[in-house]
Amino acid sequence: MATLTVSALDEKRVKALGFLSNKGTDNFSARIITVNGRITARQQKCVAEAAEKFGEGVVAFTTRLTIEVPGIPYDKIEEFREYIRKEGLETGGTGSLVRPVVSCKGTTCQYGLIDTFAVSEEIHHRFYEGYRNVRLPHKFKIAVGGCPNNCVKPDLNDIGIIGQRIPQFDEDECNGCKKCSVEKACPMGAAKVKDGILEIDKDVCNNCGRCVGTCHFDALEDGIYGYKIYIGGRWGKKIAQGRALSKVFTDKEEALNVIEKAILLFREQGKTGERFAKTIERLGFENVEAQLLSDDLLERKQQILDAELHLSGGATC
Repeated sequence: MATLTVSALDEKRVKALGFLSNKGTDNFSARIITVNGRITARQQKCVAEAAEKFGEGVVAFTTRLTIEVPGIPYDKIEEFREYIRKEGLETGGTGSLVRPVVSCKGTTCQYGLIDTFAVSEEIHHRFYEGYRNVRLPHKFKIAVGGCPNNCVKPDLNDIGIIGQRIPQFDEDECNGCKKCSVEKACPMGAAKVKDGILEIDKDVCNNCGRCVGTCHFDALEDGIYGYKIYIGGRWGKKIAQGRALSKVFTDKEEALNVIEKAILLFREQGKTGERFAKTIERLGFENVEAQLLSDDLLERKQQILDAELHLSGGATC
């Protein structure tokens, strides 16, 4: 068995830079951040070259849409970082911090209701980069989904955004057709003709927007685009299903402010070592929702950021 020469202290130091120890060796896997799961052809070429030059010549992809290059010797870590930096790439994504954002391809997907790549890139710059030095009780994961198909499982993240299109039904234009095209188009069974008029059950409708434009008599020609936000999801050893806030946000900036307020709340009121789901459980969902829908946390932002909290966070992976 090989003798390991990298100290535990040095291993911890480079882990903070995004280099994870390869079991039983002095080599490391470099975790490269993709911002929103999308990189250019030039960046792909750079990663491939770096893998051959410094690592084992292979590239792996994580479940959170980051890239890992295994087999990098400890003494080549800084050279590797410098090599990929020329194409605007960086390593990271570990620790009790805001983690890299996960996005589905809603920007180009036929079902996508929001520009997921643009939204997730904005979240990356504002919260992953902007909060890079802000210690939290534990890791904090964010996901952006373009529609209620939930391909990236936003409701299993600490906070998740899901694109919405709220149908705008004009009852005056409805003919109450026996074979209603809107009812046929609804995958949720929320739209049904009753007593000669179409009804949409808002408790069943998931705002997928599939019904918009399907009525032959123009009773449902439009839908308001928006953002549904889930909080307190968690995937791992202990699974928690996130819960949706009662409000669907139709303003992007308001939705992004909710993310920031959630981070601030977690930093201020979370206990070191617990995930956001546990914080919500302890404080009560209604209490947390009320705070996220008010502006108090943002008004106290600097005070919360300046507090000496979570000097040793709970994230171990």
